[in-house]
Amino acid sequence: MPQPPLSLVDARAHLRADCSRCAGLCCVAPAFAASADFAFDKPAGTPCRHLQDDYRCGIHAQLRERGFPGCTVFDCFGAGQRITLDTFGGRAWREEPGLAAAQFAVLPVMRQLHEALWYLLEAEALPAASSLRAEVRALREWTERLAAGFPEELTALDAGAHRRLVGELLGRISDLARHGADRRSADLMGADLRRGDLRDANLRGAYLIGADLRGTDLGTADLLGADLRDADVRGADLSRCLFLTQPQVTAATGNASTTIPAGLLRPAHWT
Repeated sequence: MPQPPLSLVDARAHLRADCSRCAGLCCVAPAFAASADFAFDKPAGTPCRHLQDDYRCGIHAQLRERGFPGCTVFDCFGAGQRITLDTFGGRAWREEPGLAAAQFAVLPVMRQLHEALWYLLEAEALPAASSLRAEVRALREWTERLAAGFPEELTALDAGAHRRLVGELLGRISDLARHGADRRSADLMGADLRRGDLRDANLRGAYLIGADLRGTDLGTADLLGADLRDADVRGADLSRCLFLTQPQVTAATGNASTTIPAGLLRPAHWT
């Protein structure tokens, strides 16, 4: 008997970060500088001082209060646990220091591949994309094969070229799925957009930092790569927006009446 198709939420299960199955890669590999997002400097390849021996963050529950909002909006899309468990077979940089450089180099590549899979799974499920579904599926399956590669194959991959290929296809799908205004890469920082016509708009790469979107219904607006840091989305309807991710939601300011797509989590600071 044929099995029913997976829901989008279930299909994306492997693209959700599970820190309990990772070797704390995001707490070591990237650098960060003292700023509004991070309380102190940390060089690349150096463990954060809050990383514990069990690879867990010692201040995870107080990251915002302790000056690390930048950590709360980072999402590896499940790349961390895949690198730890699959790419390197459960071996980790702390127990085998010789693996450190390779594991840290693979992280940004795997993250980009997993983020692409997040978008492609959504695109494949869109009714408006039916005419391109076979093309989307082929690109998704190829991306999965790339993500299953050996460490040296992953580090040699031209991740930028792959990202552009995915972005072009997602753009074509976006054009089929919505018919609003083109505000791509628009500078809307701090703007009052409550009366603007953004329903079903192309907001790909738009700067919405601190924008006022209270009570706005964005319909099927394309938010791929849009910067929503401190955007006020209290009471806004984001439930049907295209290509919205958890980091974008976490970076914004919402409340109990903000609606978001199924499978995304309501950030704790929204309450």
